[in-house]
Amino acid sequence: MPPTGHEAPRTDAGKAAGRGVLFAACVSALVVNANTSAVTILLPAISEDVGAPIDVLQWAVTGYMLVGAAVIVTSGALGDVFGRRRIFLGGLVLFVLSCALIALSSGAAGVIGGRMIQGAAGSTILACGMSLLSVGSSGTGQMKAITLWGAASAIGAAVGPLVGGVLVGTTGWQGLFWIDAAIAAVCIPVTLAGVAESRDPDRPRSIDVLGTVLVAVALVPLVLALSEGGDWGWVSAPTIGCLVLSVLGGAGFVAAERRATAPLVDLRLLRNRVLVGSTFAILLVAGIINALMYLLSLYFQDPAAFGMTALEAGLATLPAAAAMIAVTPLITPLAVKIGSRQAVALGFALATAGAGVMILVTAGWSYATFVIPLMVLSVGLGFANGPASSASTSAVSPDEVGQASGISNMARYVGGSLAVAAASTVFTAVTDSHATAGESAGDALAAGLAGAALLLALLSAAGVALAVLMGRHRGDPAGAVHLAAAAAATSHTIPTRPVATTGGAPA
Repeated sequence: MPPTGHEAPRTDAGKAAGRGVLFAACVSALVVNANTSAVTILLPAISEDVGAPIDVLQWAVTGYMLVGAAVIVTSGALGDVFGRRRIFLGGLVLFVLSCALIALSSGAAGVIGGRMIQGAAGSTILACGMSLLSVGSSGTGQMKAITLWGAASAIGAAVGPLVGGVLVGTTGWQGLFWIDAAIAAVCIPVTLAGVAESRDPDRPRSIDVLGTVLVAVALVPLVLALSEGGDWGWVSAPTIGCLVLSVLGGAGFVAAERRATAPLVDLRLLRNRVLVGSTFAILLVAGIINALMYLLSLYFQDPAAFGMTALEAGLATLPAAAAMIAVTPLITPLAVKIGSRQAVALGFALATAGAGVMILVTAGWSYATFVIPLMVLSVGLGFANGPASSASTSAVSPDEVGQASGISNMARYVGGSLAVAAASTVFTAVTDSHATAGESAGDALAAGLAGAALLLALLSAAGVALAVLMGRHRGDPAGAVHLAAAAAATSHTIPTRPVATTGGAPA
């Protein structure tokens, strides 16, 4: 007979995940993360092909993250109620269709619309894929499965820009989406044949649709204000109206969560000082990383700067990615030795120093001049991100790990969308201002990058101060899963201890 919600949690020490669920979850996570990190490299090529300015195509990045923020927790809830395999398959199908829509688009509307659909698909694949792994394994077997999933996510995020650059020069920018669609399509029959269905019989069948809508109501106007405020005027009626609507959406979300039968966010968890501090740290790190990659892609490929090809720009980001990966084995031991709060503060201090050097950028800088500050910035973000991600789930009880993970993963999408919008606005406004003043295109572009770097430095400095909120917390001694969690932390929070299951669902 199938297990019921009244049975005791499974305690078997090492039930391994099946090959089918391992393949489907890990391959799809790799593809989603590679696709996400590659798109910024493709923007100049897409802009030239569809005839849309970069500041419009910025919504292909921020729109993806906005939808992902609204959907990532909801998709997990849908899986609990209607079947995780079913919702995971729905995410795969939606991902394939969105890839086709983007690749076939001849205008900005199709690209941006497709990317927003892809945000829903990608967050669903990540949320339900992790849930399927947790349900299909336990104990040490579960930790091995999660370690592989985390490694696949980290590899996808790291190689995405390089793969995107290679494909732009060989197949055109559309090639990335056709190849991603093909790989995701392969995961569909594997999931049907090798993954068992599971639900949570103890969870209320209510889905917090209102909460999902209010997340969008709070975030979309805010991103719109950050993106367009420079053109509208920061004290203009449209900008102020967007900000007021965002505040009302946020207040409505809090009120709705207090009344919801099965809320997206259990507001009681926000009393946990470590969780709140680490969540804000994750939001800042995700924002800085995404904004940095967006800025570098545009600057490196602009003819007034280095005029790199997409492939060269992808290769140019490798030192930053390699530096972050190289420090991964050191992150958890350091956090255990000095405490998560101190590790997060140290990481943000390094990031502030790296971004601070980039404020000095001029048109005379060579690419080599960028390497050291970018590596320092990346190492700092790695040291801040890993402990914050680990603390967000290890500082709560086992039955709250899923909620804590959902909160931190939502924060990643929120941080990315807000920071990219803000950095894009600063970059464009400062560049245009200096060009209007009669400076050369190269000098104006460097000034724009310097202005955006100042924003990143301020965000990093805020992270140092924010670390005080985290309170004292020391993580568990480092193991393979901790290394995978630290490496994957730029894209997803994964638990670093076994999650007991009840009734076929994470407890």
